[in-house]
Amino acid sequence: MNELSTTTAGATGASPATVVSVGPVVLPAPDRGEDLQVRVSAPVAGRDDGQRLPVIVFSHGFGWSMDAYAPLVHHWAARGFVVAQPTHLDSRTLALPPDDPRTPLVWRHRVADLTRVLDGLDVLGAAVPGLRGRLDLGRIAVAGHSWGGQTASALLGARVLDAEGLPGEDMSDPRVRAGVLLSTPGTGGADLTPFAAQHFPFMNPGFADMTTPTLVVAGDLDRSPLSVRGPDWFTDPHTASPGPRSLLVVVGAEHSLGGIAGHDVAETTDADPARVALVQQVTTAYLLDVLGVDGAAWAGLRTGLAEGSRPGGRLLSA
Repeated sequence: MNELSTTTAGATGASPATVVSVGPVVLPAPDRGEDLQVRVSAPVAGRDDGQRLPVIVFSHGFGWSMDAYAPLVHHWAARGFVVAQPTHLDSRTLALPPDDPRTPLVWRHRVADLTRVLDGLDVLGAAVPGLRGRLDLGRIAVAGHSWGGQTASALLGARVLDAEGLPGEDMSDPRVRAGVLLSTPGTGGADLTPFAAQHFPFMNPGFADMTTPTLVVAGDLDRSPLSVRGPDWFTDPHTASPGPRSLLVVVGAEHSLGGIAGHDVAETTDADPARVALVQQVTTAYLLDVLGVDGAAWAGLRTGLAEGSRPGGRLLSA
């Protein structure tokens, strides 16, 4: 049974907008073992200029689901985006057993989930009251947090390297015009702990072919138990990719970036509404700019963060 909820989300520099959120919307997935559940969030009212709404397809971190990340999702929707959140097979809500034959390939199923969402955007739009025909299929971005960042990066051009360092299958999607990668794991090989190298061979991304415009967000106190490196490991998607890219380093932030998955959840180790607000504002402004909707906020944030007049973060662009 679908759940429909509405909430009023504040947006900096604009009046609060009412957001509608519907889930689960089910997309058939006969080759997946079970159908794909998706939550869709969108503003109730259309854009003032009458144009259609840009789309963000969001990939959750390990164990999460379509019901997480409300601080980010509601903010994006309040600013005029349609956000689609699939529940991946590793979600705790699905309880996939370790000996399930799909488990070793969950990372590939994750990428396929995002592609399936892109294929089903018309269906998803029709499932939300008032949203049919309002999606702008020419303005699509992908985003993800933690393992979801690696998942999203595949659609941007990143490729998993094999044991010899050769790039694997190209899973990029030309429908995707931009990406936002939050607390996304860096390179593999010698940068992984022995445990990670043994159990997570897919954690060996190569960013040399990631040419789609991307914003990378990393915390300067984020230390992963899977890497022998420090917080700079999470900046690799920026430093190792050739495409148009920007990097936001959130000062004082750990893996949760202040609580983007939820302020009061157990995994939020560095709860700070100010950090969440910075991530909300910068990611929103970036996507509005890179998708060609409105560049004013991004220009102002770039100047403020570069000059130090906006505390809490450092922004680099290339």
